[in-house]
Amino acid sequence: MIPFVKAHACGNDFLVMEETVAKRQHAALAKRLCSRNTSIGADGIEFLERKANGELFLRLFNADGSEAELSGNGTRCVAAWLAHSEGRMEATFGTHGGPRVCRVVEDKSPLYLIESEMGVPRVMPRTIVVPGVGDVEGAMVNVGNPHFVIFTDTEDFSAYGLRWQDLGAKISTSPLFPHGTNVEFVRVAAKDEIGFRIFERGCGPTTSSGTGTCASSAASMALRGVDRELTAVAEGGPQKTVWTTSDAVMLLTGPAEIICRGEAWGE
Repeated sequence: MIPFVKAHACGNDFLVMEETVAKRQHAALAKRLCSRNTSIGADGIEFLERKANGELFLRLFNADGSEAELSGNGTRCVAAWLAHSEGRMEATFGTHGGPRVCRVVEDKSPLYLIESEMGVPRVMPRTIVVPGVGDVEGAMVNVGNPHFVIFTDTEDFSAYGLRWQDLGAKISTSPLFPHGTNVEFVRVAAKDEIGFRIFERGCGPTTSSGTGTCASSAASMALRGVDRELTAVAEGGPQKTVWTTSDAVMLLTGPAEIICRGEAWGE
């Protein structure tokens, strides 16, 4: 049997497992256990490795079996589980996208409000050519993993005559991004608020994304002149971002809730 914990952050759901259960089958486990109709169901699995020196390291595998550098929401879900199971109110995680520090700022177990240090975003305006669409203006943003942010004024977040889901699918797997990219569609609502939608690399449309929240916020702050403290609203709900200067670490604050724990059949 394979022990797991399931948690979500604004509807972006993850399984949390100890690295010791993976047995080098990370991708196969992710594809099998994340299936919505035939298994537990999730957007990805966070594998938690506890090193001999006490350090914690996370490996994220998406629902399609691909490995990503990190997930802001997934990292927060692991932090919530450690707060619930071990009483840790602060944890530092190594990831392939760099270290991330999570602090519990409100404990209503099994629901936690957590502030995360998300690194220093890098924003680069860029116009790409999408077959069948033409020139698409946006911004490449790196927050430890890759994002392409598109600004739109439409109520349904459509852009260039396409639904955001369809354009996101085209861009996410474009040869312009050899390792794929996450895609966000952003509408500026006010100086201190943006709305956005996410097409996530490796799992498609999701209700929320921690790194997507940061990428959307950073692009809006750098290119649209919005406030350096923002409320970013996705389908799964709002999160808060603070980016005091362009060379500062961005802070992300949002909820994470533990759904259940259990065991899955092994192979």
